[in-house]
Amino acid sequence: MNTSYDVKIWDIRRNASSKTPSYVVRWKLGGKERSKTFRTKALAESFVSDLRQAARKGEAFDLVTGLPASMTKPAADVGPTFFGFARSYMAARWVHSAARTRETMTYALLSLVPALTKDLPGRPDDEDLREVLREYAFLPDKRRGELRPEHKTAFGWLEAASLPLVELLEPAVIRSALDAIALRFDGEPAAANTVRRKRAVLHHMMESAVELKKLSVNPLHAVKWKPPKAAGTIDPRTVVNPVQVRTLIEAVGQVGRTRGSRMRAMFACMYYAALRPEEASGLRRQNCDLPAEGWGMITLEKARPQANKRWTNSGETHDERGLKHRAADDTREIPIPPVLVEILREHIEAYGTAKDGRLFRTSKGQPFSSSAYSAVWQEARRLAFTVEQVVSPLAARPYDLRHAAVSLWLNAGVPPTEVAQRAGHGVDVLLRVYAKCIEGQRTRANGQISRALDP
Repeated sequence: MNTSYDVKIWDIRRNASSKTPSYVVRWKLGGKERSKTFRTKALAESFVSDLRQAARKGEAFDLVTGLPASMTKPAADVGPTFFGFARSYMAARWVHSAARTRETMTYALLSLVPALTKDLPGRPDDEDLREVLREYAFLPDKRRGELRPEHKTAFGWLEAASLPLVELLEPAVIRSALDAIALRFDGEPAAANTVRRKRAVLHHMMESAVELKKLSVNPLHAVKWKPPKAAGTIDPRTVVNPVQVRTLIEAVGQVGRTRGSRMRAMFACMYYAALRPEEASGLRRQNCDLPAEGWGMITLEKARPQANKRWTNSGETHDERGLKHRAADDTREIPIPPVLVEILREHIEAYGTAKDGRLFRTSKGQPFSSSAYSAVWQEARRLAFTVEQVVSPLAARPYDLRHAAVSLWLNAGVPPTEVAQRAGHGVDVLLRVYAKCIEGQRTRANGQISRALDP
């Protein structure tokens, strides 16, 4: 006889040995103890309820599976796992996303996928799980090589352990996902902007799951969770004045044998034309009107943002893209002052251009990496600044040159509409981001209040 009515069901208990919260259901059938582990207490309670209802109805329990007949029927399809859906989501988004967007999505999933798993034995190290996700699972078929032997175990474990996507409808499960994106890989709290980017990826994934009818609702709407507040304005302490900029740019030219001098004009473009680094990287001679006297003009057409080559279309570290926040073929005209015209003319005379007209490149014709120009910038700060300034936020990053340029234009009285056009911003974003860098407002406001207070 393969069935028995001799069943005893115990209370649920917390699994103290698990790295992540889980709950164990225990029962005894025909003198043999059975157990089953669940990620949430609600799932465990549901399972216990089914067992007890079957026992009350007088159902026979199968001695092999330990379950009553009503629970041994083929289970209904619960849909994809979170890991499986994440892979299909990445595949669908790949063609329509820029390299940095692909990198951002993957970075979020490196936190989420290992966290949304069952407590199965043999769990690989988290770093091994992230490595197989980064180097294999989320790449398109044509980008993937053979799965390395050391990754097969990690990949197989993820396929077996990944939670069904529908379990994210449980508040405790979706909250565990939010907890995962709030931490760095070393367990320390993540930066506010990082958490917000990862949460945006998770939100879009859940919206896609609803659209594809994999989920009935977006589970993020069921939990009250506030992301950390991110600074939405520029820190005025980072903004350099024109004298400091001239000193810094001259110091750049003194770094290394030729590396700094090749970058000098690039940094000048970031300040005098408020170019983003990827816009300076894509600048060509044909984009520049450089008269012998007076103001010139830069007409931006393309940018060359840097990303890990596994995410780019070209397989190189820089992909050519349209301008940020603009249509693919849109351009942006930026009048440039005589000082920048002169610097660019000197640069072209000294170093020429690449075959495609690009101005800024290494002696071997390659684009400068962000690590290379950041290192030169830090050395220039050490040459140009005092010890106190070096350790301060003042022009801490090359991007701060662009912030200094926009701040200068606003404080000079250039209309915000014109500043926004030159910088490639919306006016509302411009005024919100640079609000703290517009000088003179406090003095004017104090004067207005004083006049109102006087009888």
